[in-house]
Amino acid sequence: MIPVDREPVRGDGEKICFDWLVWEGVHAAFTTRPPEAPGPFIIAVQHHKSEDQVPAEQWELWEALRASPAVQIESAAQWNMASKRMEVAARTGDILIALGGAEGVDYLANLYHDAGKPVVPLDLPITGPNAGARKLFAFGQSPKNAARLFRSKGDMPPHSWLSRIQHTRRQTADALASGLTDLLEALAPPRAFGVRLLNPNHPHFDAVEAHFETVVRPVIEDELGYELTVIDGSQPFEHSRIDQEIFTKLHRSRVVLADITGSRPNCFIELGYALGRQLPTMVMGLEGAELPFDITTISGLMWKAAGPVKERRTAFRNHWIAIKNRPPIVPVEPLIP
Repeated sequence: MIPVDREPVRGDGEKICFDWLVWEGVHAAFTTRPPEAPGPFIIAVQHHKSEDQVPAEQWELWEALRASPAVQIESAAQWNMASKRMEVAARTGDILIALGGAEGVDYLANLYHDAGKPVVPLDLPITGPNAGARKLFAFGQSPKNAARLFRSKGDMPPHSWLSRIQHTRRQTADALASGLTDLLEALAPPRAFGVRLLNPNHPHFDAVEAHFETVVRPVIEDELGYELTVIDGSQPFEHSRIDQEIFTKLHRSRVVLADITGSRPNCFIELGYALGRQLPTMVMGLEGAELPFDITTISGLMWKAAGPVKERRTAFRNHWIAIKNRPPIVPVEPLIP
């Protein structure tokens, strides 16, 4: 997500922002992008003055970018451009890498964190030690706080990763870039939260268990790149109470897979929370299950307990593709647009 704006300079003529340098790099990288890569490569955020403020020496570049299918253009409101730009970034971005900034970085980091997305701050000495990315980096020196910034795979915890990428005067730019790349590759996948029947004494438990392990998990994890999380008491706890464990992880999941087979009250509570939070939510249930009226109005996947696994995975995948961008039940609209 890159702004389309003017190119301010300091009193000595040096640039303050580097958006157009980034755009030049993006344009040069078009030729190396795999043709089968899904979605836009870059989102350009413009406002009502963008066309007048694009530097004359960048007009040709901007016209080439506008014409490319790899560039998706979004427009932000006129009077609150900065906050709208950050909202677009948090909604469409996957990871926030903070390099400098001031109060706006705090706001943007909170948006990413609330959406369950990683925040990776760098402590480059381009701002004061108590501002922007450097403030976030200092916050992450505590193991507890670092774990709130991002989750990592393997044996190295988040605070150790931050120490590894900490800036030193002897460090080259290539070394910093290499360490950051290693960290990005070590980030835990985005979380897909599973809401489902967990009582092993229920007559439909075995069918639900088989559905999640043979259909849901292979598609969600192996194909779509999520980490399926189901709170059943067998995993390490991060919170003292199981209800806090459930709703904290549900709150910051990227998608929710809600199977309401068995009509368990806790499943409906968690489904309602996910819908109210406006998370991408897929509703499922065993074919033939009796559903409450409010659930029948939401397009869901009524899956079969038998049949070829390949066909069942295809049905699950196709339904996810159809509903993953479904709008919320009640759109949140500002009082003043």
